[in-house]
Amino acid sequence: MRRIAAFVLAAFVGCALAQSPGGGHAPPPGSKFGAPPDQATSGPLPERKDLVSWKLLAQVELVRLKDRYAPQFSSGVAALDRKEVKLQGFMMPLQMGDRQSHFVLSAMPVTCAFCMPGGPEQLVEVKAKRPVAYGFEAIVLSGKLEVLKNDPNGIFYRLTDAVLAR
Repeated sequence: MRRIAAFVLAAFVGCALAQSPGGGHAPPPGSKFGAPPDQATSGPLPERKDLVSWKLLAQVELVRLKDRYAPQFSSGVAALDRKEVKLQGFMMPLQMGDRQSHFVLSAMPVTCAFCMPGGPEQLVEVKAKRPVAYGFEAIVLSGKLEVLKNDPNGIFYRLTDAVLAR
């Protein structure tokens, strides 16, 4: 969990620096000019009936509870808690290496190594059963979805026992 918090902090700081005068965006490792052009300029993934929709996961509001804010999920999202689901998204690695077993799945492609591609409703922490090869293309994963109501790191969703699917 501390790695995710450190990653998020580094991403926000890096994004601010990259957008400052004289700043620039560094290409991801193994790429001359960043993500492939078709991925770098593409928008949200097309909806598929066999997958949980990112539009559904976006049905969450932050509400103030005494001294903090907490997510309030729609009934459709709350019904997914602890259910086996399939999600499609783009891998954001949390550690070095060609294969990842703990990473973030994003609704949008990562076009800047230091910028978050969306808010917490567009990100899912993934803990895979077996390491998954890193790449720029969208992947489909199946696993058990946890809808997190009180995560100290501000994460809304976690997919556990995740495996590659089609």
